[in-house]
Amino acid sequence: MSRPRKAEDPIRWPVPCSRCGQHHQTVARWPDGGVCGYCYQQAKRTRGVCACGHEGVLPGIIDEEPACRSCSGVRLNVDCVGCGAEDELYSGGRCWTCVLGDIVDDLLTDPATGVMATELIPLAAALKSMKRANSGMTWIRQKHVTAFLRNLATAPKISHDTFDELPDSRTREYVRGLLIEHGVLPQRNAFLIRYESWATQAMERVSDPQNLDVIRRYIRWHHQRRMNLMDEVSRGTFLRAKQEVTVAIDLLNWLTGHDIKLPELQQSHLDVWQSEGPTTRRIAERFLKWAIKTKAAPAGLTIVPHRRGTSPRLPKIGQDKALQQIIHTNGPETRDRAAAILILVFGQQAENIARLTWDDVTVTEDLVTIQLGTTKIALPDPLAQPWRELAANPGHELTAAHPNTKWVFRGTSPGRHIHPGHLTTRLSKLFNTRAARLGTLHELTKLAPVAIIAETLGYSPTTIERHATDSASAYARYIAAVNESVLHESPRN
Repeated sequence: MSRPRKAEDPIRWPVPCSRCGQHHQTVARWPDGGVCGYCYQQAKRTRGVCACGHEGVLPGIIDEEPACRSCSGVRLNVDCVGCGAEDELYSGGRCWTCVLGDIVDDLLTDPATGVMATELIPLAAALKSMKRANSGMTWIRQKHVTAFLRNLATAPKISHDTFDELPDSRTREYVRGLLIEHGVLPQRNAFLIRYESWATQAMERVSDPQNLDVIRRYIRWHHQRRMNLMDEVSRGTFLRAKQEVTVAIDLLNWLTGHDIKLPELQQSHLDVWQSEGPTTRRIAERFLKWAIKTKAAPAGLTIVPHRRGTSPRLPKIGQDKALQQIIHTNGPETRDRAAAILILVFGQQAENIARLTWDDVTVTEDLVTIQLGTTKIALPDPLAQPWRELAANPGHELTAAHPNTKWVFRGTSPGRHIHPGHLTTRLSKLFNTRAARLGTLHELTKLAPVAIIAETLGYSPTTIERHATDSASAYARYIAAVNESVLHESPRN
């Protein structure tokens, strides 16, 4: 990544750069004129194919097009003495890739044996073959990363259990992700593992031993049992399970503080507890149903449920305005524009958008289609344009994290899609994603039958039916208001 430019100084550097026209220190004089340090750095990193057919670094400019050293007459040393390739040099006449390769081999080789473990060879190869070697160098030279890789080189065995025994850190999970992505470690249900670890810590917050047994059974037989049956635990399932257990613990600790045993729980106790706290306490309804079913709590108890339909919706005029901004401005990044279209036009959830793969998307010269439910949906222009751009340049392909990924929206973690929360945060600069999604579904139910919308967009019929009922109710209120207005304005006989 290029250094951010400082403010130009015409007084100190009166002669402007021949390339950018700004007043910075001249560091080289080439056939096209004096070049500042920023343009010099950019020239060393410009790669492509010259008009003469030479492929490599193109530091020169001829007729406003990049050109090789021979054609442009630019004198610049970009010949690596290590590999012989044309590239930006880092030190000792060697390019970033060669230096990075030596560092990787040094860190991942066991100093006691002078040999790299067989399991670490794919990781070393991936790190050394990064297209953006300078980014790899920046990452690997951080002290905590260097220390972690040195310790990994001496580990007696490379396995998930080995990683689990190490202190929890972002570096540990990132390297684990690299090893999974490059076939060293097997895939595993990451959210299930995270939930098990979280649950162990959560149970420490239970103040009564009898309630601890209840929570332990609730976690094991209600949540973990259900997760074990899933091919992959989604982020939404993980977060809901955490929230349900957290609220259940809050309820049980409140009972302990008021000297009330769970088998002695009465409706009046529940009403007081719910009224004293935030609205999230209604989530205890799920724990209460389980407790009643397993005879841990008396029958007949209820929690006031969440009243649906109270969340704000982005009105039609707001949806249209946001969509026009997405389509006709170049401010948002391509992937943000592509994701925004799925929310504003098709009412998709961020979690489902994040999980899209290129198997779900087809991009041809004539057509762009996306499969959200059971049907492929064709995107007309200009809605298709951001998707064409994203297919041509998906991003995150310059590091070792995503060598062969199929994720449309790639994340920073190796082999994983973008975090839905991160995607929502990015789009929040443009619109409220939840309000936009609800507003879109509200409008769609006015245009097509429930079954068709549910099948096409990948929603359950019950969810779309609820939006349709709400939409019809709103329309009925509108008609009633119109009729009442007409009645009052009619002349009396």
